[in-house]
Amino acid sequence: MSQQASPRGTFLKIADAVRAQIESDPEMTELPSAAELMRVHGVSRGVALRTFAALQKEGIAEPVPGGRWKVIRPDQREGRRPLADRIAEVITTDGLEVGEMFPSASALAVRFDSSRPTVSKALDKLEASGLLSASHQGKPRTVLALPDREEHS
Repeated sequence: MSQQASPRGTFLKIADAVRAQIESDPEMTELPSAAELMRVHGVSRGVALRTFAALQKEGIAEPVPGGRWKVIRPDQREGRRPLADRIAEVITTDGLEVGEMFPSASALAVRFDSSRPTVSKALDKLEASGLLSASHQGKPRTVLALPDREEHS
């Protein structure tokens, strides 16, 4: 990138170049590092980080531990929604009504291929939002409200 080029919008041009690289290489699973973007495009670290943020906003990439960025392919995007949202949909997909028993955390962990503690945290969010009752030992959760309307039993 020339020294006289405007820095405004540079990260978007770099994001376009990275997006083209992802589309041309179906085997690509990881984005170039910030250092590599800085070297190849002659930009600052801030511009490289804004490039990553733009790609994340588009749902093309997500950060992974270690300061790297993983490529998200279109067929992988459905599972990127928050787990609590996907679990809340169980009420409608399973045809549950207010007052009915909700599946256990263990059953949901298997269904959504997640750990039980992760599912429990998502269920806690649904309890806090008023969709599900609290679970106690020997007493399963029940549906308190349907996701599309906020009726409470």
